[in-house]
Amino acid sequence: METELRSLEEKVYLLIRLYQDSRTENGKLRKELAASHAQCETLNEKIHVAANRLETLLTTIPKNE
Repeated sequence: METELRSLEEKVYLLIRLYQDSRTENGKLRKELAASHAQCETLNEKIHVAANRLETLLTTIPKNE
């Protein structure tokens, strides 16, 4: 009986450690995801600005008739 309890205790400690490791990893991944989303927003804004500049340039090019 004592052996079974010790085995169960070890399994519970392992489960707790794995749970804590998972929480730590999830927190890290959430931060990375937030940074990726922010970078994506920045890049989308740059694309929008570049597209507007190109559109403006295209309207200033004289048309050969």
